[in-house]
Amino acid sequence: MLLGALLIAFLLSMFLTPYVGKLAFKLGATDKPNARKVHSKIMPRMGGLAIFLSFLFTFLIFSDQVMQQLPLLIGAILIIIIGIADDMVELRAAPKFLGQIGAALIIVLWGGLEVEFINLPFGEPLQFGVLSIPITILWIVGIINAINLIDGLDGLAGGVSTIALITIAIMAVIKQDIFVATVALIVIGATVGFLKYNFHPAKIFMGDTGAMFLGYVIAVLSLQGFKNVTMVSLIIPIIILGVPISDTFFAIIRRVVNKKPISAPDKSHLHHCLLNVGFTHKQTVILIYALAASFGLAAIIFSYATLWGALLIIAILLITIEIIVEKIGLVSSNYQPLLKILNLKNVKDKS
Repeated sequence: MLLGALLIAFLLSMFLTPYVGKLAFKLGATDKPNARKVHSKIMPRMGGLAIFLSFLFTFLIFSDQVMQQLPLLIGAILIIIIGIADDMVELRAAPKFLGQIGAALIIVLWGGLEVEFINLPFGEPLQFGVLSIPITILWIVGIINAINLIDGLDGLAGGVSTIALITIAIMAVIKQDIFVATVALIVIGATVGFLKYNFHPAKIFMGDTGAMFLGYVIAVLSLQGFKNVTMVSLIIPIIILGVPISDTFFAIIRRVVNKKPISAPDKSHLHHCLLNVGFTHKQTVILIYALAASFGLAAIIFSYATLWGALLIIAILLITIEIIVEKIGLVSSNYQPLLKILNLKNVKDKS
């Protein structure tokens, strides 16, 4: 059943994507080159509509929980509407943000998706109380925007999202959570089918329609599987989404350091920095895929680790991220505190 759902979504996406591309041109949902873009010709956007339609049709065929999951579907439809509007007329940040909050409220208030507490390693559980709903909404909106921000190269957001969903699906199968595994595999199939047309050199972009939909699904599924559990388990979704979360976190730091608005676009994201270092378009995408896969593998290992083993994994991941950030200049070319400390130590050792 699970593999059948994946295959149907894949074939539907392969079939629908070219037609969505033609529709995008008719609606004016196109992406024009500019100083911040890496492509050199007008491209159809809104390709995420093919991913969503493939997901929706396959979900309706394979799921026996359609009525129970109406909040998930209605929230996704709202995200798609916002995405299509943005791909057509480029909405300002405020209406997009309000729409994302609206979709999050649907799944939280109507769907009952809420992180209410976590069991700490020592002592009593930490109850979030009145903060549980804001924290859940913040997570969903944050991941939607994290996937959207990383959507800067052909096949990048789709591939990173697929890797995150594969990790979620594996852990859901291990935990025997058939619903989460089914939805994850359906979206994987739909996204991989789309990637045939989106991998470099792309024939179509997923646009905000696709990036926000993938972010929404990943955010919801990651909470479905790990809410109200131990503090260690709560960290798992953060590790799974390590690449987009890190890129978003350092984008905020970079803009604060440079005294720019947090919502201001720039050309200093992870993929831009790797391109500047000298990697080709394909090499950059594959390198980030490998990084995302490493985070996914770390998340699976993390879920079976002891407390001290988990802390060691976190320490290794944080140090690795910091070294990469400093090496490629993700914050700025002058930001190298850890590398300077390590270099100072090497100088002392030589003397």
